[in-house]
Amino acid sequence: GIWYYRLEFIWFQIIHRMDSLADKGSILMKKIVVTVIGADRVGIVAQVARDLADTNINILDISQTIQDGIFSMVLICDMEKASVSLKEFQDKMAQEGKKMGVDARVQLADLFYAMHRI
Repeated sequence: GIWYYRLEFIWFQIIHRMDSLADKGSILMKKIVVTVIGADRVGIVAQVARDLADTNINILDISQTIQDGIFSMVLICDMEKASVSLKEFQDKMAQEGKKMGVDARVQLADLFYAMHRI
């Protein structure tokens, strides 16, 4: 239903943003994609930004929308100077997502890009 079309729209946005970054030659193994989806509530963006800052991960691009009370956010980030490993950050975001009542996932940008390329 609506979730399928919403996710398709999110994938389209991500692929478009990844293409624009690729044109600038900036797709490296240290780039990650963070997706957050769930019921809207106050503080989701702030908490995710805080988690990224606490681990020294830089936000390169961010897209956030709310439709029919469903919050969705996609961030493309740089982990080059991160204070944690990818696995540690994936676990941290999954845990923080549960606390916030949303689904928060982290993937390497290259892997994400390859999986969702049309």
